[in-house]
Amino acid sequence: MSIAQRLGLLRAAMQTKGIDAVIVPTADPHQSEYIPAFWQEREWISGFTGSAGLVVVEKDHAALWTDSRYFLQAEMELRETGVLLQKMVNQFGSPYIDDLAERLPEGSTVGVNGFLFSRSSVEAMQARFTSKGIHLNYRCDIFSDIWENRPELSSSPISCFEDQYTGQSLQDKLNAIRSELGKNGAQNHLITALDDLAWTFNIRGKDVEFNPVSLGYAIIGETTATIFIDEFRLTPKVKSAFKKAGVSIRQYNELISFLSNMKEHDTILIDPYLCSMAVYESVNATIVHGPSIAKKLKAIKNEKESQHIRQAMRKDGAALAATFFWLENALNHKENVTEFILAQKLAEFRATQKLYQGESFSAIVGYKSNGAIIHYRPEEETSARIASEGILLVDSGGQYLDGTTDITRTFALSQPSDEQKTAYTLILKGLIALSRAIFPEGTMGVQLDTLARQFLWSHGLNYGHGTGHGVGFYLNVHEPPQGFAPGIAERGKTIHEPGMLSSNEPGFYKTGEFGIRLENLILVEKSSMQGFLQFETVTLYPFDHTLIQDFLLTREEKDWINTYHKKVYSQVSPLLTADIKLWFKDKCRRLK
Repeated sequence: MSIAQRLGLLRAAMQTKGIDAVIVPTADPHQSEYIPAFWQEREWISGFTGSAGLVVVEKDHAALWTDSRYFLQAEMELRETGVLLQKMVNQFGSPYIDDLAERLPEGSTVGVNGFLFSRSSVEAMQARFTSKGIHLNYRCDIFSDIWENRPELSSSPISCFEDQYTGQSLQDKLNAIRSELGKNGAQNHLITALDDLAWTFNIRGKDVEFNPVSLGYAIIGETTATIFIDEFRLTPKVKSAFKKAGVSIRQYNELISFLSNMKEHDTILIDPYLCSMAVYESVNATIVHGPSIAKKLKAIKNEKESQHIRQAMRKDGAALAATFFWLENALNHKENVTEFILAQKLAEFRATQKLYQGESFSAIVGYKSNGAIIHYRPEEETSARIASEGILLVDSGGQYLDGTTDITRTFALSQPSDEQKTAYTLILKGLIALSRAIFPEGTMGVQLDTLARQFLWSHGLNYGHGTGHGVGFYLNVHEPPQGFAPGIAERGKTIHEPGMLSSNEPGFYKTGEFGIRLENLILVEKSSMQGFLQFETVTLYPFDHTLIQDFLLTREEKDWINTYHKKVYSQVSPLLTADIKLWFKDKCRRLK
């Protein structure tokens, strides 16, 4: 069925239900970033495969709203679909609401599925639409009626994530949440985010591509804990762990009835940004608003997790070395290497490492102009052939039982231009500046973001994405709340604390020509100066000497690179074969 035919079905259903516009998000009932196939309604109705954006469908108009990371990708995927691209300058904004409010006549009805929008989102839409005399129907689930052959929800097993990796038992985590619960003045806490659920109950699953999570909810009380998850999927070890910790098990679809039967005088802490409107309005108890407790707790990695992360980075560096050693040889022998083949090779070499579980996201392999498509995903049929010329951007990551990785490197496959070398070096200077930062306790991500952009700005250059995001521990590669971003987004407002793991990834993209990005993961640690913090760089892979303009670097920056390359070689080389080790030593050579 074509996109035009799907739009026709949706519009016919809208007319029957008296709906003038439908907003279709990239979301599931848990407000996840990566979502199970069952809830990929936006992709089904538009054909756009990016991980962010939403579609607005009206009687005679359909548009995808997305941010600058996806402009080029969206232009290609929306071609001849009847869906127009609306460019969002601010990826954290909601201009589609203002657009509808201004264009729709008074008395119109906008429909959304209350399971797919958070309570806060629905509240914001209601306020804007009501001011224009527009009604919001947030109990509008049209896709259940029109999407034939819809994918099934996962029934794969859910297993224990062992204490030897987590550093905290299930009981430890329940106690930590209960301790925070009292500070929030509530008797119960509702967990709706899948990564919060996985972290709290030390479980992992395969319900979402790349993210080792399982569908479920939980309510943690002062002395009780109930998890809403399909029991037949739990391994005996999980059931035993739950029993030992006093965790009751109810079916996934029993949450709504449970919440509606709570006592009115009971209090329950709910994060309105993570709880869907449909779940929120079913609560009969007194609601206390506040951030998810698990989100903050899991962002701060304990010492055992930090030790494991360092080990995972060594293995990841070895896998990358084997991949790019293979690539150089393949290109020298004029073999057919496409972006898609290289992405496969990355996964293959990672799979040779101990405790590897899969990719942490679909590898971004952008050759020449494709590197300027920030979240480009090579497809087998259409990916470009890589030759010994131009620039290659590779952003990839792995899921290991002992950590989650995310690294970007950009390579020159022939002599680069001065423009490319200048851009690369300015990006590298920004990465180093953030890596070397020493900052007072209480510093937010927005204050640190500028450090990575300053050198690009001095040349009139910039990039349209955040400088970094939080990273999970064998969990989601994008893990709130912390990171580095301009503006008032959560990533920018969150204070960085010891144990937080984030990406550091400045870049520059010249449409139609090339893209350059460098990315390391950095771990917050205490500085030797009281009251101050700093970063430990944990990612282990060298930078491309060919792209570095030496004269743009200070002596301190050169020393940082040399120290880093020395560390990379000493940590990674013991895991390499003799031929790759010799090649890798040259890649880690000192700058003069």
